Amino acid sequence: MIESPLIDATIDIAFKEDIGDGDHTTLSCIPHDLEGRARLLVKQDGILCGVELAKKIFAKFDPTLKVTQYLHDGDVIKKGDIAFVVEGKTISILQTERLVLNFMQRLSGIATQTNEYVQLLEGTNTKILDTRKTTPGLRLLEKYAVNVGGGENHRIGLYDMILIKDNHIDYAGGVTAAITKTKEYLKAKGKNLKIEVEARTLDEIREILQFDDIERILIDNFTPEETKVAVALINGKCKTESSGGITKESIKAYAQAGVDYISVGALTHHISSLDLSLKAF
Repeated sequence: MIESPLIDATIDIAFKEDIGDGDHTTLSCIPHDLEGRARLLVKQDGILCGVELAKKIFAKFDPTLKVTQYLHDGDVIKKGDIAFVVEGKTISILQTERLVLNFMQRLSGIATQTNEYVQLLEGTNTKILDTRKTTPGLRLLEKYAVNVGGGENHRIGLYDMILIKDNHIDYAGGVTAAITKTKEYLKAKGKNLKIEVEARTLDEIREILQFDDIERILIDNFTPEETKVAVALINGKCKTESSGGITKESIKAYAQAGVDYISVGALTHHISSLDLSLKAF
């Protein structure tokens, strides 16, 4: 599980959003000293994600809550499985229930969808990547879910990698100008960041290849046949990545074209949450 002040802050905000000045339903009808237990019930097949986060949420809200864990993040789950049992103050279980489920259902949905894409790439050397198309405030968690599902993370944000895209190229005055200015900036700032450059045509690829130390070329909106030509042109000088409207139906063809990576925004922005519930027993 990723440890970050951003995740702690997200949990705090989520509690404030949900509880406000108090869970008046629970506080009005449940005795403060009543003890109870509940189990996390799986209602849909998939890949589990968020157990470690749930434990963090329970501990943050009420350190006396006890979690007995049966399944782990990354486990293949079937309808009817029980991921964990939480026991302790009933009022604490009720006040954390929805927050735990909201996170776990979404993260498990991302992990499940990612795993489906990963399985489609079996038999190739291509790896699946996420993008920055994440829910604001939840990026670290959603990218964690991609890892749990078997995918790999692209850059986390705008700060940890250079990615010169089409708009950068157009605003900068072309591929050569954009790369040249970027290298000058990194040198002046004393930063050692990997550089990736997007290419829309074979001519742009040729232009990019004139530069040394380019980590990766993003082959954007090419067909699988065009991608194969692009990969041959690059010939191992840089890592290669395909993106742009790639679906579950077309992804294998792109992998077979020989790219090292395929980035898919749908891993995090077009998913269905997995059906889970926290039930008293």
